[in-house]
Amino acid sequence: MALRPLRPCRHPGCPVLTREGWCPKHRPQHKRRISAEWHGWYLLPIWTDRLRPDQLLREPFCRECAKSGTRTYATVVDHVRPFRGDWTLFTDPGNLQSLCETCHNRKTALEQAQDRRESDKSKP
Repeated sequence: MALRPLRPCRHPGCPVLTREGWCPKHRPQHKRRISAEWHGWYLLPIWTDRLRPDQLLREPFCRECAKSGTRTYATVVDHVRPFRGDWTLFTDPGNLQSLCETCHNRKTALEQAQDRRESDKSKP
């Protein structure tokens, strides 16, 4: 099996040759939040076989896009109120909405920013 050719590190001005794209000194360190234990709930049959498909059948278009008068097919089932490990909220069909990926990403980013602001306020 052939190896990839050596190339300079992607960091501007770094002359170190590497096969991975980044040298060890400049390799990006992604600050990912550790996934909560309840994140695996999205893999359970109650979500994959019942809640998600039922919601997309019930509401096939993005709820947020519909507010502005456009019809975009929904691809994501979102929890209106974040469930944060609450099984009752997770499985409540009344707490679900259909969104397109763009609207879901926007909503999630706003929620995460709000969570960060709240956690920063609580720090001494």
